[in-house]
Amino acid sequence: MSGQPPPPPITDPFEYLQIVLNPDGTLTRNFNRFTCVPPNPNPNADDVDHPPQPPPTPVISKDVPINPLNNTWARIFLPRQALLDSSSLPLIVFFHGGGFILLSADMDVFHNYCSNLAHTIPAVVVSVDYRLAPEHRLPAAYDECVEALHWIKTSQDEWLRNYADFSQCFLMGSSAGGNIAYHVGLRAAGLVRELEPLKIKGLVLHQPFFGGVQRSGSELRLINDPVLPPIVSDVMWDLSLPKGVDRDHEYCNPTAHGGSKELEKLKSLGWKVLINGCDGDPLVDRQMELMKLMEGKGVQVVGNFRDGGFHGEEDFDPSKAHAMHMVLKDFIISANSID
Repeated sequence: MSGQPPPPPITDPFEYLQIVLNPDGTLTRNFNRFTCVPPNPNPNADDVDHPPQPPPTPVISKDVPINPLNNTWARIFLPRQALLDSSSLPLIVFFHGGGFILLSADMDVFHNYCSNLAHTIPAVVVSVDYRLAPEHRLPAAYDECVEALHWIKTSQDEWLRNYADFSQCFLMGSSAGGNIAYHVGLRAAGLVRELEPLKIKGLVLHQPFFGGVQRSGSELRLINDPVLPPIVSDVMWDLSLPKGVDRDHEYCNPTAHGGSKELEKLKSLGWKVLINGCDGDPLVDRQMELMKLMEGKGVQVVGNFRDGGFHGEEDFDPSKAHAMHMVLKDFIISANSID
């Protein structure tokens, strides 16, 4: 025991999230809460002839536009080694978290996470930046991330064309991004021919963000969680769901009303699903309920749940992220062994 008292419960979620809801329905956000970092697009940008400069980074990156009208874009991460041996690598399409209302793909927390992910697997990672709610409520994020898949399949970007194996594609997201990966996956299951030559092999839902009207056991147990208490989740859902619906809407609660019929398509396509979570996350019961629903529909699901932890821990602890990436590496190998 450290002897330190627990932090006081969060009573003002708007103050905690550092947001202000304006009369016109838009949000004022604190853009200084996280640092945005530029990509490192030039393979030789940090190759210098004299010390004490750092060695070349193992992963290079660049930003590319998807839909300029909506200002959507992606950051592509490529292991530097692929340039040397012309590797054909699995393609991971990544969706960032932030409760649908915060953050962007160029923030250091996601840049570092995706860079380490690309290096560990190794894989080509496309991190999609989508528009945020409440200015663009759901299903806007789903629509734009499906659009990103269509953009990838037709892109003439040399990194994608030369190094990404389109027959080994995985949709992955953390928190709200995990929710996006799930719903985009359901849509993509009905667009198999339209998305060719992209061939999705599986979904990776990392601490996916789901909810419901009735509190789950873990939400009640962690009602005063210092990271993501239900009072904060409620505000995120209020600002991101379509107006006039509650948290049992399918976007928020995929287990309501017996679940989506699209899950049967995942089964027929042979896609595998990895759900990653921990019992220190108030959302863990929601994640386990989704896993049971998928298992009941005959979907191949791998659950990776550990004791302790907290929501978003892997975003800030590189050792925890590396352990999760090793689980993902095994998952990708197993998914690619099934045709």
